[in-house]
Amino acid sequence: MLLRRFYDDKLAQASYMIGCQANGEALVVDPHRDAGVYLRAAEEEGLSIRYVAETHIHADYLSGARQLAKEAGSTLLLSGDGGDDWQYGFAHDDGAQIVHDGDVVKLGNIVIEVLHTPGHTPEHISFMVTDGAAHTEPMGILSGDFIFVGDVGRPDLLEKAAGVEDTMEESARVLYRSLGRFRDFPGYLQILPGHGAGSACGKALGSVASSTLGYEQLVNWAFQCESEDDFVAQVLQDQPEPPTYFAHMKRMNRDGPPLIDALPKPLCLDPSMLPGLLEDEAVVVDTRSRGDFERGHAPGTINVPLANDFPTWCGWLLPYDRPIYFVAASQDIANEAARDLAFIGLDAVAGYFDEEALERWRDEKGELETTAVIDWEAAEVAVRDENALLVDVRRTTEWNEGHVAGARHVHLGYLRGRRDELPTDRPILLYCRTGNRSGIGTSLLLAEGCSDVRNIDGGMIDRMKRGLPIE
Repeated sequence: MLLRRFYDDKLAQASYMIGCQANGEALVVDPHRDAGVYLRAAEEEGLSIRYVAETHIHADYLSGARQLAKEAGSTLLLSGDGGDDWQYGFAHDDGAQIVHDGDVVKLGNIVIEVLHTPGHTPEHISFMVTDGAAHTEPMGILSGDFIFVGDVGRPDLLEKAAGVEDTMEESARVLYRSLGRFRDFPGYLQILPGHGAGSACGKALGSVASSTLGYEQLVNWAFQCESEDDFVAQVLQDQPEPPTYFAHMKRMNRDGPPLIDALPKPLCLDPSMLPGLLEDEAVVVDTRSRGDFERGHAPGTINVPLANDFPTWCGWLLPYDRPIYFVAASQDIANEAARDLAFIGLDAVAGYFDEEALERWRDEKGELETTAVIDWEAAEVAVRDENALLVDVRRTTEWNEGHVAGARHVHLGYLRGRRDELPTDRPILLYCRTGNRSGIGTSLLLAEGCSDVRNIDGGMIDRMKRGLPIE
């Protein structure tokens, strides 16, 4: 048996290939949208992809299962459990094989049993894998978003992301019962989860790639709860805010992710186009570093640096119904940014402007816009002398752990479109943990027309180092 794990750092997302080297067939579980990654891996291993499967209807990225099955000529394996409201709308047209709890799929000597493990979502399934060439007992479970290293899949997304009211508590109880089914399984079973640290599909995911059921029963908080009510209370507490794009992903993944001919490679556009686009309030994302953006940028652009959290913040802040343009230092960077957006279904990338466009702007329109960056000493002076408003853009859990007296809390993801709620007659000072998220927020407010926005560099880390008061 061959087992390969594929991990996308930006999505904190894992997918898997299980292959039988005896008969040359493979199964891919929870692929992302770059089908070429799996096709190349199969070719390297001398395998053909017979099946492509999903553990559930994903909320945090656009599934690549439909895309890969088309390109590889494979059969889709999709859950038929979970009720009428959570069935795959494209399953019939794509010739998918619908599977239920207890069904078995074979790849030569490899036996894969379907387990219905609802709670995170109603239709969620896991795959128990037995390498028949080695033993008759199973070796591990591809657990999707059911059991993570150190955590379990959150049961509140159906309500918070998909808008299905009054489902959080019942989903939590269903999740508890699903976990109960695993209490009697062998402790040596490997747990191969669908996400790692950084994912918003749970609240305390570990960064270790895999675990065992026995170890999770020892250390995972979810297995330590003394009662169902205790579990429900804990699993619903302190979950991170779900990004707004999760609702789009749920709908698109249920109804049918669009098929594409290839991942996008944006064209470099004529610099003369940039001023007109910005005058028309086009969505232009500057992918350069925070420092480069602060030192000079085209007015009206939003700064989301091309880092690991790039797709998450773009999903929070960018519209799904308008063209998107980049400012990027090179074609490779523009390609990477477009690939990141394709992974969350933002396909309307209309092109990019290189740094020549900024030079042209400077030559024709004068100096580029800069961002005011201040420290805590200057911030306190501004609050005292200019009646400046402090805005904390961190998560709710971070705010509850400690914040600056008098600050207003607005999570960065909810900052877009809030200009009318903020003062126009005094400075707005943004802070986060380090200055990075507040940098994105500062660029957003400036692009929306706020005249005096300043970013507090170093954020709460610097404030704590200075020994300044925190509530």
